[in-house]
Amino acid sequence: MAEPDSTNTLIGSDGFELHPADETAILRQLEHYEQPQAACIDALKIVQQRHGWVPDAAIPAIARVLGIGPGAVEGVATFYSLIFRQPVGRHVVLICDSSSCFLTGFDELKQALVDQLGIDYGDTTDDNRFTLLPVCCLGACDGAPALMIDNDTYGPVAPEDLPGLLEGYP
Repeated sequence: MAEPDSTNTLIGSDGFELHPADETAILRQLEHYEQPQAACIDALKIVQQRHGWVPDAAIPAIARVLGIGPGAVEGVATFYSLIFRQPVGRHVVLICDSSSCFLTGFDELKQALVDQLGIDYGDTTDDNRFTLLPVCCLGACDGAPALMIDNDTYGPVAPEDLPGLLEGYP
């Protein structure tokens, strides 16, 4: 995930206005779809890329650009597990708790992460380096137990692999 960039963000009367480059990027995404709702995930990802998460006040701004209701954007934002609705650390660690991972060492891996990071699900380390979240499936059953750090998927991961993996994410 890129470092959040709050510079050049315009603040509107509702507390949030899209950065002009983000609005342009969202409008470009709209060109790829027949229905504006189909560009919703792309639009949310664009905002998240700049800020690190999607603030509540961004929802109506995204809806205005897409030409759809804020409820439609909110529905996608709350359903899609990789859209973060509150601030997260510089790196997000997603640990897969699917059946395959659960049967191949999830409990030990989760406990090792909790112990090493000193946080539990939904928490962020004091240095704002890592946020730990569960995910219902990473689609990496052949490498269970699996986890994802930012956009990188790892598996199978043993507890003793964690120090080396985490070290790569300053």
